[in-house]
Amino acid sequence: MTLVAGIDSSTQSCKVVVRDLATGEIARTGRASHPDGSEVDPWHWWDALQSAIADAGGLSDVDAVSIAGQQHGMVALDARGEVIRPALLWNDTRSADAAAALTAEVGAEAFAERAGLVPVASFTATKLRWLADHEPENAARVAAVALPHDWLTWRLRGFGPDGERGPVLEELVTDRSDASGTAYFDPSRDVYDRDLLARALRRDADAIVLPRVLAPAEHVDGPGFVVAPGAGDNAGAALGLDARAGDIGISIGTSGTVFAVTDVAVQDRTGTVAGFADAAGGFLPIVTTLNAARVLDATAALLGADHAELARLALAAEPGAGGLVLQPWFEGERTPNLPDATATLFGMTLASTTRENLARAAIEGVLCGLAEGLDAIRAHGVAAERVLLVGGAAQSAAVQAIAAQVFDAPVVVPEPGEYVALGAAAQAAWALTGTRPEWPLQIAATLPVDTRPVIREQYAARR
Repeated sequence: MTLVAGIDSSTQSCKVVVRDLATGEIARTGRASHPDGSEVDPWHWWDALQSAIADAGGLSDVDAVSIAGQQHGMVALDARGEVIRPALLWNDTRSADAAAALTAEVGAEAFAERAGLVPVASFTATKLRWLADHEPENAARVAAVALPHDWLTWRLRGFGPDGERGPVLEELVTDRSDASGTAYFDPSRDVYDRDLLARALRRDADAIVLPRVLAPAEHVDGPGFVVAPGAGDNAGAALGLDARAGDIGISIGTSGTVFAVTDVAVQDRTGTVAGFADAAGGFLPIVTTLNAARVLDATAALLGADHAELARLALAAEPGAGGLVLQPWFEGERTPNLPDATATLFGMTLASTTRENLARAAIEGVLCGLAEGLDAIRAHGVAAERVLLVGGAAQSAAVQAIAAQVFDAPVVVPEPGEYVALGAAAQAAWALTGTRPEWPLQIAATLPVDTRPVIREQYAARR
């Protein structure tokens, strides 16, 4: 049996999935936790990766490995390969002013043309500008900039200040999907825009090492196994779902994401849609929200309920929750770009303010935000033939039923799985054999369209 391994180094944890190359069946898995926070020392990720690999039984019998990971996190390295400061993660909004400044300097339309996106606080370039403005001594030390999966791949291959192969910065590698989330890479031409990088760091950037961008089936050498390019987490999930043109992936996890697989690059000057690349040679236009499953966690806690009870309460309420509307921007918001926003509950009357309506309003609010993201992607001519609903919250019966009422396309719920890690394993197989694997996707439920216009009409009225 030939085995391949996929790794998901996410915001909250590191997951390892080992799959059979021939069938895609899962042979074994491993997991380790990451520390909380929006600023994390990357060495915690390395420790978690080693623990997760050990939990999965090691990699001694594995022929290929790929690491997918949370996008945008700024891993700044000095000339010796040392991490200069803790990484600022995608959900760290302190660089919101930097994003606005960069957009003003370059222009939203020009940014969309050059990098496929308009900066918001999540993107790497904005974090580099924050570093230049608030920690100029650290900014002056930057010799290389990597993303979380780039740095972990480098370390796994034996590179680093304490690695057997030394701190060779030129051995940093990445893929198009993760590079496209930096705001200094052009996914339509597959090249870095060093002028944008220089603007971000407020210094000449010609000598700064950026990870070499590998093609989908390309690989580099590892310690006894082939190492694939890796991917951003959403691109990894798209591979794990075997998403193709016409599929819309909607994930409800720590963040909420809406993405589509396309053959043509999307450039949105409004900044609503980020025109990322995917991990298969195409494009992955995406809309991301900061407020997703944790909104449901908070609402359940407020109601003194577990998630099963939250679902029961929500399904006991009518569509539209009796006029109760939750705008769920508890932690600011990325889409729309309102980093300082707070959540608001509208439509409270003596009749509407019930536990059932509040439970339903929380789910409707999260899904309506994602539906607005789907509308924004469709506005660029992207077809939506079916919605693939994934993430921890997707297993809720109430989330599934209400999703069928919010989205105007059939909702398909795959079996629960670590789709980012599963996709990374598919990429590892691709790098090993030169052919993208065709492993079957297991479906848990298919929900026909059951659109209830009142839900989105109410939400839009409050927007």
